[in-house]
Amino acid sequence: MINKVKGSEDFESTNFLIFLHQWRKPLIYITIAAFVASVIFSSPFFITPMFKSSVIMFPTSSNSISKSLLSETSAENQDILQFGEDEQTEQMLQMLSSNKIRDRIIDKYKLMEHYEINPASKYKHTKLYNTYEDNITFRRTEYMAVKITVIDKDPKIAALIANDIAELLDSTKNSMQKERALKAYRIVETEYLKLKSEVQQMEDSLTRLRELGVHDYESQAEMINQQLAIELARGNKSGVKALEDKLNVLAKYGGPYVSLRDALEYEKKQLSVVKSKFDESKIDAEEVLPQKFIVNSAYEAERKSYPVRWIIVLISTLSAFVLGVIILGVLDSLSGYNKKKRLMST
Repeated sequence: MINKVKGSEDFESTNFLIFLHQWRKPLIYITIAAFVASVIFSSPFFITPMFKSSVIMFPTSSNSISKSLLSETSAENQDILQFGEDEQTEQMLQMLSSNKIRDRIIDKYKLMEHYEINPASKYKHTKLYNTYEDNITFRRTEYMAVKITVIDKDPKIAALIANDIAELLDSTKNSMQKERALKAYRIVETEYLKLKSEVQQMEDSLTRLRELGVHDYESQAEMINQQLAIELARGNKSGVKALEDKLNVLAKYGGPYVSLRDALEYEKKQLSVVKSKFDESKIDAEEVLPQKFIVNSAYEAERKSYPVRWIIVLISTLSAFVLGVIILGVLDSLSGYNKKKRLMST
C-alpha cells in the first residue's frame, strides 16, 4: 500500500511537470507580461515615491523648574537631567497627537495644497486629517523613547516637518503650563504683597512705640522696677517721679507692644514661607526649560522608502504565475472532461 501511495505521488508530480511543459509558452507569456506590467506600474509615473525622516527623543522627568532647581525637598524624579519614564512618555505621545501641533504644521507647510486636496471638497478637512495621520506617526520605542516618523513625497519637507514637530512639543507644552503657572503666580503674588504690607505696618507701629519709649517691655519693666526700689530707698523724689513716668508709659503701651511684637514674629515666618513660594512661582511663570532630550534629529533622506519596487515586481510576477497555473489547470481539466464526455457519448 505504501508503494501504491508513493507511486500515486510520483504520478501526480509527473503529471504536474507534464502540465507545466505543455503550457510553458502561455505561462512564460503571462509571467513576462506580469513582470513588465509590475515594473511599469510601480514606476514613479504611477506610484509617487515617498521619503521617510524620523526624530527620536526622550521626555524629561520634571516639569517644574523651581522644584528641580530651588526646592530643598525636591525628589530624585524631579532632577532636570533625568530621563522620563512611562508616564512622561505617554504624556509626550498625547501631546504630539494634539490638534495644536497638527494645526500649526498644517498651516506652516500648507498641507492642504501639498497633499493635493481639493479645497472645495465637502470633506476636505477629513481627508486632510486622515492623510496627516497616515503620513505622520508617533510611537513609543522599546527603550521608552518617542519616535516621530514622517513620510512625504519631498524628502526635505519630511525632515523639516519631523524636526518642527519635535520643536513644537516644547512651545506647546510650555504654553499650556505657563497658563496655569501665571495664574498660580498671580495668586501667590497677591498674598505675598498683602502679607508684606501687613508686616510693614506692624514694623511702623513698633517704631512709633519705640519712639514713645517702649523698646523691650519685659527687660525695661524689670530694670525700672529695680531702679525704682533703689531710688525709693535713697529718698530721691525726682528720680522716683521720672521712673514712675516711665512705668506709666510702659503700662499704657506695653500691652500693644508685646502683642505687635509677637504677631510680627509670626507674620515674618509666614512671610518667609510665602516669599519662597512667590520666588518659585515667578520662576515657573517666567522661565522655560526644554521638555525633551533629542537623541536623533531628522535629516533629508537620500533614498525613497516607498514603494520598494523589487518586492512589488517579485510578488506581482509570482502571483501572476500561480494564477496562470490555476486558470490553465482549470481550463485543462475542463477540456479533458469534455473529451471524456464526447467519447462516452459515442
